[in-house]
Amino acid sequence: MSHRILLRGGRVITMDPAIGDLDTGDVLIEDGKIVAVEPTIEADAEVVDATGRIVIPGFVDTHRHTWETAIRGVAPNATLDDYFVEILDTFAPLYRPEDVYSSNLAGSLECLNAGITTLVDWSHINNTPDHPDAGVKALQETGIRAQYAYGSANTSLAAYWFDSSIAIPGDDVRRIRNAHFSSDDQLLTMGLATRGTGFCQDEVVKTEWALARELNIPITVHVAMGRMAGRFGMVKALSTMDLLGPDTTFIHCCYLNEEEWQLLADSGGTVSIAPQVEVQMGHGWPPTAKTLEYGLRPSFSIDVVTTVPGDMFTQMRAAFGADRARTNAIWWEKNEPAQGLLTHRQMLEAATINGAHVAGLESRTGSLTPGKRADVVLIDATAINMAPIHDPVAAVVLCADVSNVEAVLVDGQWRKRDFKLVADVANARTLVENSRDHLLAEAARKARETAAA
Repeated sequence: MSHRILLRGGRVITMDPAIGDLDTGDVLIEDGKIVAVEPTIEADAEVVDATGRIVIPGFVDTHRHTWETAIRGVAPNATLDDYFVEILDTFAPLYRPEDVYSSNLAGSLECLNAGITTLVDWSHINNTPDHPDAGVKALQETGIRAQYAYGSANTSLAAYWFDSSIAIPGDDVRRIRNAHFSSDDQLLTMGLATRGTGFCQDEVVKTEWALARELNIPITVHVAMGRMAGRFGMVKALSTMDLLGPDTTFIHCCYLNEEEWQLLADSGGTVSIAPQVEVQMGHGWPPTAKTLEYGLRPSFSIDVVTTVPGDMFTQMRAAFGADRARTNAIWWEKNEPAQGLLTHRQMLEAATINGAHVAGLESRTGSLTPGKRADVVLIDATAINMAPIHDPVAAVVLCADVSNVEAVLVDGQWRKRDFKLVADVANARTLVENSRDHLLAEAARKARETAAA
């Protein structure tokens, strides 16, 4: 027997240009699929009164190191250079599989609480074969839609990030693919999180790209950020090795030159931008406008909760403010009125439909389109920080925060309702706090041993 949910009477922002926005509209969901979006729908269904709510597709986070949830906020003032030492060289080697599990559990619940229904989990913490199993298990239990991007181990900064000769273990990637991702139609899919040129020797890069293409899984890689990679010419190097392709997402891209932007665009690759991290940690200006200039579709991501908040509202505002500040400064120097400024709707596009495109899931999610899966968020527009509503898109992008996320559906299943997660939040918090205590104690012990040596 089919299960129907009718969201009635909300302000509907579909992110589908063929449907547009509805000042008052209904969304009908049947067995996890959106079947109709119209001004008025009559159906035998569970009716949910969406009056006073803004109904949007779920946000898509195209790059988050979810395993770092247990060390949230430990590096508030870090630059990217600091991050490599304070996080990857200090905490990452200490992670047990249970710490990855607790972090992915709490981190994906954090996503759902904030209206993020799809996550690319960039998991470069696979120190043993048990680590990826733990990360995938947590994602499965929360019911989030996710791409699990299998990354390298991180037991030594020198071994894994400075001209590394160690490739991601192909046999274990194949094992995880067969064990957890036998179908590409399920809620969880798989990718490969590779370090790329500059960080790895060329043969490692070729081996990892070949592995992903053997398994027909997408590739995701950080490029052109800060002092760590801003001068590596990573996209050019990949082009020289004939490795560019439409299956690759390039993260950050802050210091790509014009030749590399053109190579990226010509390859059909995609872009993930982490605006708050980039302006805060010294990666460079978020290249939102540059991505659009080359006919690409920018998406947004959180990156690391060690240093920035884990919600998409922050990312939309960071990108909006940063690029308008950059552009306005250029036009101030010309002493002319500013032109070509980004718009608030473009920010919502980057956080929803573009994100689905970048994650390879646009046919399933990212817009409230009949036929797509029901990944839907209801935002309380009656709250004092939201009312009165003039422009619902502006209200979501510039006014809303996590406290306004009233309900979240993923694949037609309630994951948050009446402002509360449908999950054992207390257990997740206890587990991740236990991991915090373990990691801090181990880091302190390691520091004492180093000082005594």
